[in-house]
Amino acid sequence: MPDDAEPGTVRPGGRTARVREAVLRAAEDALTEQGFTRLDLADIARRAGVGKTTVYRRWGTVTGLVADLLLDMAEQSAPRTETGSLLGDLKANARLVQRTLTDPRQGALFKALIAAATCDAKTATALHRFYDIRVREWAPCVQQAVGRGEVPEGTDAHEVVRAVSAPLYYQLLISGGRLDEAAADRAAEAALAAARAGAYAGDGDGGEPA
Repeated sequence: MPDDAEPGTVRPGGRTARVREAVLRAAEDALTEQGFTRLDLADIARRAGVGKTTVYRRWGTVTGLVADLLLDMAEQSAPRTETGSLLGDLKANARLVQRTLTDPRQGALFKALIAAATCDAKTATALHRFYDIRVREWAPCVQQAVGRGEVPEGTDAHEVVRAVSAPLYYQLLISGGRLDEAAADRAAEAALAAARAGAYAGDGDGGEPA
């Protein structure tokens, strides 16, 4: 089949899937190496070993490709861990974020994507969607904790999950502090203490998905 075949015209798992995988990994490489502002679809096609027409036809723009990359990253992220306690679940979440952000490739990739989101509205929207998917994945652990009586009724599950990862991103991007498992555990413990005190209960969504 020629390189400019319309995506979706071959069976799932066939050439279309292989092309998407190759192009997304090439986009990751380019973002990690040179940042968002120097991304070029022709260069990414060359790196992926596919025809330029395929890349332009399927993704259209750099921001379209970045949006698909973020969707793929959300889909590939590790699933929620259930330990039987909210502290255990939040620590599992925090350690997953910590491992991701300290990974040489993934950490650099997230820095590039966050930087791009500050100056490109479509990338910002795609990044927000990525985090919304991940927060929704982990929110049930807080909803289950409400049922067990670990945190008050009406606790906003999404805000609790966000509170876990926020200090880790702060250390990655702002403070330059040590981003290790101890930092991850402290973030989880602080979020739990705030939730138990009712900091995330009240006028929020009560932990139910929006």
